[in-house]
Amino acid sequence: MDDIELRSVQLQYPNQRGSIVGSCDLRRVPTDKGDILVAVQGDTTKPAIVTYHDLGLNYASSFAGFFNFPTMRSLLDNFCVYHVNAPGQEEGAPTFPEDYVYPTFDELASQLLFVMTHFNLKSIIGFGVGAGANILARFALANPDKVGALCLINCSSTAAGWIEWGYQLLNTRNLRTKGMTQGVLDYLMWHHFGRNPEERNLDLVQLYKSNFERSINPVNLAMLIDAYIKRTDLNIARTPSGSPQTSAPSLKMPVLNITGALSPHIDDTVTFNGRLIPEKTNWMKISDCGLVLEEQPGKLAEAFRLFLQGEGYGKC
Repeated sequence: MDDIELRSVQLQYPNQRGSIVGSCDLRRVPTDKGDILVAVQGDTTKPAIVTYHDLGLNYASSFAGFFNFPTMRSLLDNFCVYHVNAPGQEEGAPTFPEDYVYPTFDELASQLLFVMTHFNLKSIIGFGVGAGANILARFALANPDKVGALCLINCSSTAAGWIEWGYQLLNTRNLRTKGMTQGVLDYLMWHHFGRNPEERNLDLVQLYKSNFERSINPVNLAMLIDAYIKRTDLNIARTPSGSPQTSAPSLKMPVLNITGALSPHIDDTVTFNGRLIPEKTNWMKISDCGLVLEEQPGKLAEAFRLFLQGEGYGKC
């Protein structure tokens, strides 16, 4: 065998997913619908970014890899991140009793007011994925003066359709009676990655499957999914320039609307984009990925950084 010389080899530090957990200050924040867990990452004197996770995830499993990416680590020098967990979705959460009434998505959005009051926040930048993006959009609609900008990934602005409703109803039934079945697992993998994720990153797929099977309370997840399929339409509309204001206003703050080229939620983001004010909206489809945060963290981090810079948030 001929000798082989390696050139241009650069040392890179791997993204340690657990590092975000150790670097966060965990707080229980009381709300009108019970306590919720908020993980605070960074200097609380800096401007606030509030994150909200998607179905089957929590602050650690959803954002650990992304916020440990080098570009995002440098961004944390200028911001404080408040990772909000939906009720009962954190690892090791006790099972809610059968008579527990899970908050609606409007009520989950209203809980963010308690978070802002608890931490004395005047304004936030929202960063949400899937179900979490819908919650942040609801909060921004109800409290436009408290949200400076939004970065929303795979956000749906409509009520659930019949196909989604049927699939998710079956999932919630199985989660309550049988736990994390193969059918529920397959649906969650499709929801996050789209089709055939094993062909792109087998290790990442195994990591997420393990998380769904071991880290999330299935009964509590069933309640969150049930609330998601019962979500109402955001009732927003783009107002043509020069026309009178309609009864369905749109989001007033800048919105970075993102999806992955292999995501099953592209159509949702296109519909959402068509209901937003063009001058305040950027729609981006990132190539070669379904789960943008994990499969293309570099492209997402750079897009988020430039978006914040464009909105005047200093040296991001």
